[in-house]
Amino acid sequence: MPEKILIVGGVALGPKAASRCKRLSPDADVTIVDENNYISYGGCGIPYYVSGEVNALDDLRATPYQTVRDPEFFRVMKGIVVRNNTRALSIDRAAKTLLVKDLVGGREENLPYDKLALATGARARIPPVEGCGLDNILALTSLEAADAVRKACQEGKVSGAVIVGGGFIGLEAAVALADMWGVRVSIVEMAPQILPGALSPSLARMAVHDCEKHGVDVFTSEKVVRFTGEGSAVSGVVTDKRRLEAQLVILAAGFIPNTALAEAAGLDLTAFGAIVTDERLRTSDPAIYAGGDCAAVKNIITGDMGYLPLGSMANRQGRVIGTNLAGGSDTFPGYVGSWALKLFDLSFCGVGLTVGVARKAGFDALSVGAAQLDRAHFYPQKDMMHLELVVDKTTGRVLGLQGAGAAGDALKARIDAVAGVLQYAKPTTADISNLEVCYAPPFASAMDIVNTVANVADNVLAKRVIPVTGEKFIEMWNNRSDNNVFFIDVRPARAALDAQSRQPDWHAIPLEELAARIGEIPKDRPVALICNTGLRSYDSVLLLARHGVTDVVNAMGGMQAVTGMGFSL
Repeated sequence: MPEKILIVGGVALGPKAASRCKRLSPDADVTIVDENNYISYGGCGIPYYVSGEVNALDDLRATPYQTVRDPEFFRVMKGIVVRNNTRALSIDRAAKTLLVKDLVGGREENLPYDKLALATGARARIPPVEGCGLDNILALTSLEAADAVRKACQEGKVSGAVIVGGGFIGLEAAVALADMWGVRVSIVEMAPQILPGALSPSLARMAVHDCEKHGVDVFTSEKVVRFTGEGSAVSGVVTDKRRLEAQLVILAAGFIPNTALAEAAGLDLTAFGAIVTDERLRTSDPAIYAGGDCAAVKNIITGDMGYLPLGSMANRQGRVIGTNLAGGSDTFPGYVGSWALKLFDLSFCGVGLTVGVARKAGFDALSVGAAQLDRAHFYPQKDMMHLELVVDKTTGRVLGLQGAGAAGDALKARIDAVAGVLQYAKPTTADISNLEVCYAPPFASAMDIVNTVANVADNVLAKRVIPVTGEKFIEMWNNRSDNNVFFIDVRPARAALDAQSRQPDWHAIPLEELAARIGEIPKDRPVALICNTGLRSYDSVLLLARHGVTDVVNAMGGMQAVTGMGFSL
């Protein structure tokens, strides 16, 4: 008799697991149960539908050959039964049945299974504040919500919007509303920075500057207190610091795993509420699998169970679960946490741990930055790229890499190269310094920035240089009357002299003149060096050391980092 396979959840992991299982075991009786009308769509594409970059809602539901993935598609093309508009109510593990309810007709029935997979996803975190039930307060977690937001913008009903949460979805939604529809957007984030846990404060500051240049206000360390309304619709957001006008509020303050079904069935959950799984993505009941946004998964770098609700991981896990539902024994090793985000002028990518997360995980971590052109310096088309490498000070082990740049594809290529190493090894700075990457002038420099940032880390670990962030450099500059620091700009003469002409405490001594003018530099005061990207100032650190000037710090990323964060002298 064919095995009965039930899969609860039909967005990303569910359809992938069902299709894989059916390919490997054509005789299996495979059924997907989902309480929504739409199934098998690209949820991560929702902000791009809102922005108009994706033209039609069905584009998010279509295959690469433009066939819409609806229940009929799965029945005819895959041999899979889809019961949409059907809610899973409870699991009887002893009887191996799933109680479901038809949300259209109201009928309940028990569906038998031999194996069950849970792909129940996650729900948006709703702030427990007054007024959260008002109309036009939405989470961009469904196609219906996406359609409602786009139609409201098209009809001119939204002049102001507030995004609650400065994570990936919140920022993507902000770009969509501001760039395409000219909506005045404000982002409210309760953490001290946007993208907390994903970016360093310095790179996050670059992201804020990119948003602010395009009219998006960003308020960090700020908490929503209540929503106000006119009639049944939202009209404003009150924080602990201000009131913001809004005809639309998008909730993007994180996700909570949908695990009520699993919890009621007695399956093991983590302390943060996600379903515990093993390497084969089995739950504490070997007949039940789980993955995607409802499940915990091992962080390869820390070795701890973590949570990463990403569509890419859900699809990869879906293949593993589908194989195992068909009798296989595939494993899922865990994640290193690769991500990418496109804002206005800049894109941001990362993998692994930030320095803050690494320290919380018990590593003695530091981060170093580098700024460099993403192509050969002599190639006509090129953009500045910033990378920040996180390493363990004791072992030199690389723990993460994050970056920003105008050319998103070029940035993603560097992150992906390191992600592949992190997934299968414990690389050190020496490994990344010697990492082989493709080179030709239209694509990279002969010494690629991914190698450069590892070299910077090696120099810092060896105490050849003391780095400071661009933010710290500006803080030192603003407090120069108290700290007695001697500031030197070692850029070529024109740029350095221009800055000196505006600021008498700014000393323009280009690298080429530094040795000849060494007598101008005091040995009884701390010295702070800056150049355009950090390379010339590092050479200056070494030159000064040879002349007995050793109380020196170097601004990581140079003026490119300083201006990229929106600072000026």
